[in-house]
Amino acid sequence: MSDTNASFQAEEPFFQALLIPHRSLGKTGFAILMGALLLGSLVTGAFFLSRGAWPVFGFLGLDVIAVYIAFRANYRAARAREEVSVSRTSLDIRKTAPSGKSEAHRFNPFWARFSVARHAEIGITRMAVEAQGQNVPIGGFLNPDDRESFASAFSRALATAKAR
Repeated sequence: MSDTNASFQAEEPFFQALLIPHRSLGKTGFAILMGALLLGSLVTGAFFLSRGAWPVFGFLGLDVIAVYIAFRANYRAARAREEVSVSRTSLDIRKTAPSGKSEAHRFNPFWARFSVARHAEIGITRMAVEAQGQNVPIGGFLNPDDRESFASAFSRALATAKAR
């Protein structure tokens, strides 16, 4: 084995994770939901309009608009991403905000510490990598089961990097 091969193997990540927020309602479901809400509001609004209560029709329209805006904001927040990779010589974290702005953090895995905050009833409430005076939170948007799964796998990967 030459020096070139050894350095290549040292940089090859043996753990990679892409963390993304879970959204249970897809685009088709969203379209169906908005269509049903709009249809229901139109039918109800037409009834009130025929009875002379025309302001109700406008408020029902505002409800549909408010639900649409809330879901669009939720889908925009779902564009957040975190890429975590561990090799023998580096721990890389790339965080991408919903706006597309990205920030990268690189640590030496031998000096990095993975801290996990737990609550008795909820489970993991916070995860972070600490090293070199930096504290980088990870997976804040994950659900409790995904946090447990990621924390377990990432802890093993960090221990493996330190043992090599």
